[in-house]
Amino acid sequence: MEAKTLGSATPRKPVLSVSARKIKDNAADWHNLILKWETLNDAGFATANNIANTKISLLSKDEIELESSSPASGEDAGKMHPEYSKELEMLCEELQATLDGLTKIQVKMEKLSSTTKGICELENYHHGKESRRPPLFHTWPTAHFYEVSRQLSDMYGKELCVKRAIVEELAHTADHDLTLSYLSLWLHQPYVESDSKLLLESMLLETGHRAL
Repeated sequence: MEAKTLGSATPRKPVLSVSARKIKDNAADWHNLILKWETLNDAGFATANNIANTKISLLSKDEIELESSSPASGEDAGKMHPEYSKELEMLCEELQATLDGLTKIQVKMEKLSSTTKGICELENYHHGKESRRPPLFHTWPTAHFYEVSRQLSDMYGKELCVKRAIVEELAHTADHDLTLSYLSLWLHQPYVESDSKLLLESMLLETGHRAL
């Protein structure tokens, strides 16, 4: 009888090193954080749009009241400034809550970048120069994971600064064109560059979250 051949079963997946597992987890975290950011960004735009519409409506109402009132009643109308509208106040609180959520996400992005940097430093300490060791996954050198994380974190950090300025100014401007500019900036996220999705998808592909 022929001896049974060992290892004829389905090949086992290679066991990932501690560093590789951590980087793979970080890639999944990046994916989830960006999804959460996009969800909050859409919700924030809807709220910002409502603030703009409410502001325009209240400004128009005040103008009509001022034009049709006597000087004495005009004084009273001046007290009814649109910024003190209860509806506007609630919307501003809602937008601030969205900004707080985006801030928490960006803090987590910073932590992911720091963690990845730490992994790179640990790998260098244990294994020496990058050129002397095989990649953790397919082709990327370990340092490239930090470079991508840093790029993404910087993009969203700058975008958060823009959104913070919009939240501070949106309800206080009476300029229609400026209001539209704020809305456009919020929606289109100028600092989240077009290659951000490519960077994320490349990282997911490299770490095995996407099939080759």
